Formats: sequence, structure tokens, C-alpha cells
Amino acid sequence: MGKISGIKKTKWFSILTNKYVIFTLLFLIWMFFFDANNYFFHKELSDDIKALQESKEFYNKEIKKDRIFINKMKDSSEMERFAREKYYLKKENEDIFIIEYQDSIK
Repeated sequence: MGKISGIKKTKWFSILTNKYVIFTLLFLIWMFFFDANNYFFHKELSDDIKALQESKEFYNKEIKKDRIFINKMKDSSEMERFAREKYYLKKENEDIFIIEYQDSIK
């Protein structure tokens, strides 16, 4: 009994057994771990937001590149050059020779 009454007389015991401190601790634990809007849920949502913002930046860059490409293809000579290089298209009565070097062949 001497130890228990000695512990009850300490300052930290009286602070921790205060009903307001107990209620505040229980409230914080509930909000941090068990509530529907807990810390872990907010952390997951923040990570999702960051990932979506990164993908938004990526797609905005791709849109800019595609717009430049589309504007470039409005010129008929550029379109012809692209078709010849990419799809090996040719004009009538024209022969195309594709030269492959030894180091370009897989």
C-alpha cells in the first residue's frame, strides 16, 4: 500500500488522471487512428493527389508536343517528308533504297 499511495501523490499521476487530460488523449487517439477521416486516410489521399498532379504535368507536356507536331504537319512539304521517313511512302515512278549499316541491324 505504501508504493501505491506514494505514486498517487506524485505530480505526473495527478496530471494524467485529470479527466480533461484523459478525455483529450482519448479524443486524439480516436481521431488519429479510428475515425473515418484519420491520418492514414489523409496521407493516402495526399499521395494520390501528388501522383495525379505528376501525370497531369506529363500529359500537358505531351499535348504541347502534339500541338507542335500538328502545326508542323499543316505544311504539305513537312507532311510529305514525314510520310517518306516514317512510312517509306514514295511517288509514282520512284524507287526507294533503304541502306542499313551493319551496326544498325539487330
